[in-house]
Amino acid sequence: MKEVYKRETCRVCTRKLLKKVLTLGPTPLANEFLTAQEIDKGEKFYPLDVYYCSSCSFLQLGHVISAEILFGNYVYVSSTSKVFIKHFEDFASHVSSQLSLGSNPFVIDLGSNDGILLKPFQKIGADVLGIEPAMHIAKIAQKEGIETIAEYFSKKLARTVVKKYGKADVVAATNVFAHIDDLDEVIGGLQILLKEDGVFIMEAPYLIDFLKYRYFDLVYHEHLSYWSVDPLRTLFKRFNMSVFHVEKVPVHGGSIRVYVKKESSKRKIEKSVGRFLEEEKKMKLKNIKTYQDFALKIYENKVRLLELLAKLKADGKRIAAYGAPAKGNTLLNFFSIGQETLDFIVDDSPMKQGLFSPGKHLEVISSVEMYKRKPDYLLILAWNFSESIMKMHARFTDAGGKFIIPVPKPRIV
Repeated sequence: MKEVYKRETCRVCTRKLLKKVLTLGPTPLANEFLTAQEIDKGEKFYPLDVYYCSSCSFLQLGHVISAEILFGNYVYVSSTSKVFIKHFEDFASHVSSQLSLGSNPFVIDLGSNDGILLKPFQKIGADVLGIEPAMHIAKIAQKEGIETIAEYFSKKLARTVVKKYGKADVVAATNVFAHIDDLDEVIGGLQILLKEDGVFIMEAPYLIDFLKYRYFDLVYHEHLSYWSVDPLRTLFKRFNMSVFHVEKVPVHGGSIRVYVKKESSKRKIEKSVGRFLEEEKKMKLKNIKTYQDFALKIYENKVRLLELLAKLKADGKRIAAYGAPAKGNTLLNFFSIGQETLDFIVDDSPMKQGLFSPGKHLEVISSVEMYKRKPDYLLILAWNFSESIMKMHARFTDAGGKFIIPVPKPRIV
């Protein structure tokens, strides 16, 4: 595959009716943190444009970066977040009860990272298997007792898994389904992998929350798709599969957990599906103006945040950022906030500490080091964890420090 290519057809309905509604680029890859030596070598910047399909109303990125480039040196490890650990413990418990899985189900996780979802499934008696293409992260899972295949999921791999382990009761893809360009290949693999009454469960940020709360910083090169329920129904229908249950979950500022079955399964389509479709109709997700209006609000947000930060700097305040997630780098690069405004970024992941942020080259340090440097304000880039961050650093506010939350509207806390 080429390093980058422009997609001409919709991932969901395959038609050539894509219209650009938002441009945030060109930007560097959001997870491509740099060493001090790499900064001098220069970075590659890629288009970051969002398109709307006027046939099936699906929102998606138009440019696709090679998976080898995006994920070859992937540094995100899920279990560094206590919030996510709790989320996936609840996920395993809830899904086991919701689907009446009984004892010893076989659960597979696509994009399993360090095994954060499979560990709690294992604890409640499931046989588990992770599929995680980032080799170094797959090794972390293996060391912690989660059998993991370090490959990209495909129909070929699905056949290999079935031959060796049998078919799955549950296949999960949490915060990974939005990263897939060739959805047809993956869903073809699911058809092979699932038992006749098996269930595929995907979890992704919800388009309604994305629009309502202006979560534009969820747009980065890994996030190819921005999901709502109706396009998911269109997509799975092409493969004789049906969305039969939908739930709202609070992660990433508001996500949907979608349950999918083979049409031959005896599971009934539940009322929750209709409720979500009705809400999507009210939000006018099938109207391109909805997305054009959203883009205008993002430009307004940019002006307000830059004015706020400029005023604080003019008053002699020292400002740093807290959290170095991919979304934070979208915000910093699109809003053009760099070393002239922020002194550094604080992040709890040892894998990012000592590196520099893509594009803006802000140093990433630990919270221990932050207290030595004593900033006056912390701009929370990991806004989906703002409550837990502020609670964890009550010591910062007790000493007179203040937090800035950048979305949906900039505010000082």
